Amino acid sequence: MNLEIVNPPELAPPKGWNHGLVAPAGARILFIAGQAGWESGDPGEPAGFAAQFARALDKVLAVIQGAGGRPEDLVRLTVYVTDLAEYRASLQALGEGWRARFGKHYPAMALVQVSGLVDRGARVEMEGTAALPGDAR
Repeated sequence: MNLEIVNPPELAPPKGWNHGLVAPAGARILFIAGQAGWESGDPGEPAGFAAQFARALDKVLAVIQGAGGRPEDLVRLTVYVTDLAEYRASLQALGEGWRARFGKHYPAMALVQVSGLVDRGARVEMEGTAALPGDAR
């Protein structure tokens, strides 16, 4: 599917994200609910930040693939973190985790620091939107 990347020159040049993407006519839009990197019912101690980031990405991908899509169909992703400094300190590991799953595909993205997430021990949660080919099912 050909997504049209929209990065107006009057905005800051994006790196690792896009300002916007236009899905082609006929695409099926998939709204992905919040996917936490750790859940209250998980046994043991919560995983580290990078591991939670990777787990949340895997869950987003599971939803996309469950609807018949591919990683490059992700067009928007909002990442909620409880600690922006921890996010910044983990950028190398987060980038490696991203590229292992998405390669060089980057959707329109937002990063939001929150005071807490619903799941005990969760430090990362993601929600997004995918534009799936109209004939995927």
